[in-house]
Amino acid sequence: MIIGIIPARYGSTRFPGKPLADIGGKTMIQRVMEQAGQAQSLDKIIVATDDERIAEVVLRLGGEAVMTRTDHPSGTDRCWEAYNRFVTDGQKAASSTDYIINIQGDEPFIDPEQIDELAAILDGTVELATQMASVDSAEMLHDPKEAKIVVNTRNEVVYFSRSAIPYLWGIDPVVWHQHHAYRRHVGLYAYRADILEQITRLPPSPLEQAESLEQLRWLEAGYRIKLVETRYQTPSIDSPGDIEKALRAVQ
Repeated sequence: MIIGIIPARYGSTRFPGKPLADIGGKTMIQRVMEQAGQAQSLDKIIVATDDERIAEVVLRLGGEAVMTRTDHPSGTDRCWEAYNRFVTDGQKAASSTDYIINIQGDEPFIDPEQIDELAAILDGTVELATQMASVDSAEMLHDPKEAKIVVNTRNEVVYFSRSAIPYLWGIDPVVWHQHHAYRRHVGLYAYRADILEQITRLPPSPLEQAESLEQLRWLEAGYRIKLVETRYQTPSIDSPGDIEKALRAVQ
């Protein structure tokens, strides 16, 4: 079974109430639910929220909402609580045959095929998986908000960094992207259920704290993260000003 979980937290520092923001006549959470609902690979979709107002909107749309704690440090932890509530209701333990796909609640224009691309590799041996896309500009390569990825020959993550890695000796950094196939992280995650249970018990790690990238905690602990390349680069909404830009990008 593959379960799509959409973490939808109300209290965003930069954009409080973000899941309920109006985007072209629909709330953000409605748009994410509609896009996820078109994916062929998901057996179930759950919205994991900490706010009754979001849950009410989800239920009114015919969706399924699970109430979670307000103090989760990440969407990964919120996904685990929602999945755990689901399996507890079903009277079973976290299974190595179940996968959870964390569908970002601030990407209202995510393409359903992007979800199916990631789901296609979930064969029971994959512990964790995420996506990558090509870096096609110096601006993107050197933007610390974009996590860059070093990839091995098995399409697994070696390292994530906010810095441009690898460093190209003797070449102007402005044209590094023309001399090496750099990849950036696209934040759609898949977790095998038993692995999700394990990683939510890990303490913060030194590399994670240095780069402020949660996924480095998993790498430091020895977990393998499989990568799927995608051509989809849908816009996320981090602030109210991003809404108009996102609408223009998809028109």
